Amino acid sequence: MAHALLSPQEPPAFHIERPNGSSSFVLTADHASNRVPAQLGDLGLGAAELARHIGWDIGIARVGHHLSEALDACFVMQQYSRLVIDCNRPPGSPGSVLEVSERTRIPGNQGVTEEARKQREDEVFWPYHNRIREAVEDRLARGQRCVMIALHSFTPVYMDERRSVEIGVLFERDARLAEPLLRLLRAEPELNVGENAPYAMSLTTDFTMTTHALERGLMHVELEIRQDLIGEDAQCAAWAQRLARWLPAALELADKTDKAST
Repeated sequence: MAHALLSPQEPPAFHIERPNGSSSFVLTADHASNRVPAQLGDLGLGAAELARHIGWDIGIARVGHHLSEALDACFVMQQYSRLVIDCNRPPGSPGSVLEVSERTRIPGNQGVTEEARKQREDEVFWPYHNRIREAVEDRLARGQRCVMIALHSFTPVYMDERRSVEIGVLFERDARLAEPLLRLLRAEPELNVGENAPYAMSLTTDFTMTTHALERGLMHVELEIRQDLIGEDAQCAAWAQRLARWLPAALELADKTDKAST
């Protein structure tokens, strides 16, 4: 019988803040940590490599923490590196357990067996997503509204290409919340806003919002913040305060549009 991937001394796959928060918003962070289970060592990379974007979404755990506090919103975050298993990719898909990330070879992911892959799914991927599902279902069962916000961050430079976008608003099919949010952000002075940029949300790659929001018909949006803008805790807190202003305002506009169309 295979040993457990996560020892009893290690953190669980997810961390949740304010599970009974009063806000309509539920926040998620699929890539909030660069921790690797002790059984996998450092995946052959070393601390410096794991500290890069290939290991996690730099700064986004702190943004989520401050935003959860500002909104009194439920926040579910993943506690292991995306290189162990990417919790925003469908299990078994090419992006789930990467052998190469950007231009970096991941030694500990070379030739991962189906048994080892399933163990990562069972102990890291599914516990995180089951907790999100439970949070959503608990809220809906007690008649509390649920609007999903996926939090991510992105590198200022990717594959030698410099990115000018500061915040990206990502969506697929359902733009009810994205459209008013984009209008609000574009009204901000000197803020470079991306619409489905620097990434585009996709039904085949963005597992979290597709599964927990789109398939349920819940309003949602995926947000990307450039990492050089959230490198320090004070910056994370400042962005959280901005989001705590923008998100409720966008939701109010979305609700007015819904009412006007019925």
